[in-house]
Amino acid sequence: MWEDQDVTYHSPVLLKEAVDGLQIHEDGIYVDVTFGGGGHSAEILNRFEKGRLIAFDQDQDALANVSADPRMILLPYNFKHLAEQLNANNYTSVDGILADLGVSSHQFDVAGRGFSIRFNAELDMRMNQSQQLSAKDIINYYPEHELVRVFQEYGELPSSKRMAAEIVRVRQENFINTSDELKKTVSRFAPRMKENTFYAQLFQALRIEVNDELGALKELLLQAVQMLKKGGRLVVISYHSLEDRLVKNFLNSGNFKGEIDKDFYGHPVGLVFKSITRKPVVPSPEEVELNPRSRSAKMRIAERL
Repeated sequence: MWEDQDVTYHSPVLLKEAVDGLQIHEDGIYVDVTFGGGGHSAEILNRFEKGRLIAFDQDQDALANVSADPRMILLPYNFKHLAEQLNANNYTSVDGILADLGVSSHQFDVAGRGFSIRFNAELDMRMNQSQQLSAKDIINYYPEHELVRVFQEYGELPSSKRMAAEIVRVRQENFINTSDELKKTVSRFAPRMKENTFYAQLFQALRIEVNDELGALKELLLQAVQMLKKGGRLVVISYHSLEDRLVKNFLNSGNFKGEIDKDFYGHPVGLVFKSITRKPVVPSPEEVELNPRSRSAKMRIAERL
């Protein structure tokens, strides 16, 4: 399967563990909502002959990784459209859903996409390159209080208020168009010897806002409840605490606050999943050595009640 694929596009994280977690059935229907380089999809297809795979990816670059296979279709949409697009393609329920969240290696490594702090590029960060809102728009047009919200909520940066004020002051004279211009604007707020961590948190905050990543994740989790068969599996790999907290809370309680509701007799209500992994699965030291970008990955597996 896909022998000619460029494996440098993205190394699939926790490949065997994630696909094992789906408990593939020979004639099952499975969804890979983050196709990317196709690594997880290829492994799913290797596990059955008669099953069906539906893949999602909103990034046009990912379409180049698709090889003809009659058992699979790729839908060029954000996974927040999961239920709508499955229903449009005559799928009313599925046996398993896999999500490998975050940014692909390809997106980080292509300088012009603006995701990486390593390159001086236009502030873009759009996963769907046809959408209008970019990181440059946020930096140059968001009101100061909205910049504070983005930096605090999505970057957890202690200097959010002062940084937002400085950005507003600087952009009144000249637009901030590139990653280097942004880093120069906020450089005095970067803790000494921890500059790269600071900039990574800043870029993460902007990326999450540009792509509404947490909103899309909430939609995915809610729609997974709707689309999974009883006993179907949900596998989610996340890369930062904001994502993992949402996933953990929803799987354990059926809501995003993580608070288990109880009936008059004290019995839990509203639970929609049974957690298969009591603690998140993390990459082995060997995998991290081979693929350093996997080091922050946490995988959770749950079964639909």
